[in-house]
Formats: sequence, C-alpha cells, structure tokens
Amino acid sequence: MRTLYRTLEFDEFYETLDERVKTKFKYTFEVIKSVYALPVKYVKRLEGTDLYEMRVSVGYNEYRTVLFAVDNENIILSTKIILLNGFLKKSSKDYQKQIAKARRILKDLEL
Repeated sequence: MRTLYRTLEFDEFYETLDERVKTKFKYTFEVIKSVYALPVKYVKRLEGTDLYEMRVSVGYNEYRTVLFAVDNENIILSTKIILLNGFLKKSSKDYQKQIAKARRILKDLEL
C-alpha cells in the first residue's frame, strides 16, 4: 500500500478540474495506492529524471501529474509518493517546463 501526498500546487490544479475528470483522477489515485506493479497506462518514469508521471485520459484530453517517489528511487518499491504538479498535456514541449516546476517544488520541500 502506498501513501499519496499532495502539494499546494497540485491541489490548485486539481480544484480547476470538472467532476468527471476528478472521478478519473480518484480512480487513478486508488490504482497507485493499491496495485503493486503499476501499469504504464497509469504511471511512467520521465526519461532522464528521477521523476514519474501519473497519466489520466478523459476523452481526447491527456492529463499529467509529476510524481516523486520519496522512500525509494523505484516507484514500485516506494510507499510514499508526492503529487507535485499537474497539467493538461498539449504537446511534448510541456514536459520540460513542468519538470522544472516540479524540481522547484521539491527544492522548496527540501527533499
């Protein structure tokens, strides 16, 4: 079982979502908390980083949340995960900006 921690930045993003999208997010939270081997459909490592992305698809919209595994560099073995920041994926160019934002949040958390 994993515990999810939410940052203020993630909560601000989450509050902007409509109820249908929030329902999908809640389902994905439960998958991350309870499924040992996380399917790539829900969580994927961000290439060249120690960060992961949580993936939520609703219709044609692709939502991403940058994650950090606190107590193990492998998210499967981690029991504590921080939801750093979320965004609506519009292009692959969004990632660098969001990774930089996630790193600033992590630095502020002093992890």
